[in-house]
Amino acid sequence: MANGSGNSSQSEPVIVRLDGSATNEARSILYHAYRNEPTFQYLFDYRRPGYDQRIRATIRELIDLYFDLDQEAIGVMVDDTLVAVAFIGDPELRMNLADQFSWRIRMVLTTGFASTRRYLDYHEKIRNMLPQPLAHQLPLMGVNPKYQNRGYGRLLLKTVEKLCSENPRGSGLVLDTGNSRYLPFYESEGFRSLGKIRLGDFEDHVLFREVHPETKLATGKAATESE
Repeated sequence: MANGSGNSSQSEPVIVRLDGSATNEARSILYHAYRNEPTFQYLFDYRRPGYDQRIRATIRELIDLYFDLDQEAIGVMVDDTLVAVAFIGDPELRMNLADQFSWRIRMVLTTGFASTRRYLDYHEKIRNMLPQPLAHQLPLMGVNPKYQNRGYGRLLLKTVEKLCSENPRGSGLVLDTGNSRYLPFYESEGFRSLGKIRLGDFEDHVLFREVHPETKLATGKAATESE
């Protein structure tokens, strides 16, 4: 796990960049974050035996894929414990999971053909909603249930937004949720709806927030001051 700034032995939360050494902790946090999420329950058929295994396999394969593609991953540490994680898709990636052949094969073998097909269709619908110019995506974000309602999710999201603002090629940040009770939180952070995806008897909300590149603004200011 990459080091962050500050002293992680204190009770104050510390933001860290994640690498492969944090894989097991990230898997555990995201499994608990998504296990009862309506979107995942629909996509991976929670009524059918083996649901927990399918969720664990999906989280594992997604984390491995994003690390393999060298995408940004960050976390919140409290007293040397990783309590929240987020994986950020670069705006130029606009990844089509159907093109990730090895990943697709592993998903079929571990989650089954039907669940993999559902997930690919769902992911394609999100891709089709992405705004122009390109935007970052937040495919995975979660907080350890033991540490929820302490502000770590908001801290994590603000850090994601700051990282996105440092990339002048992106226009903002896209995320989605099938849990409508999270909508007020995201709206309070400036997200607006791009649309909804019908999944069975409920809807998954695709949200977007503009993030203005700091580097572009800073460059423009510096150029003005030097004239």
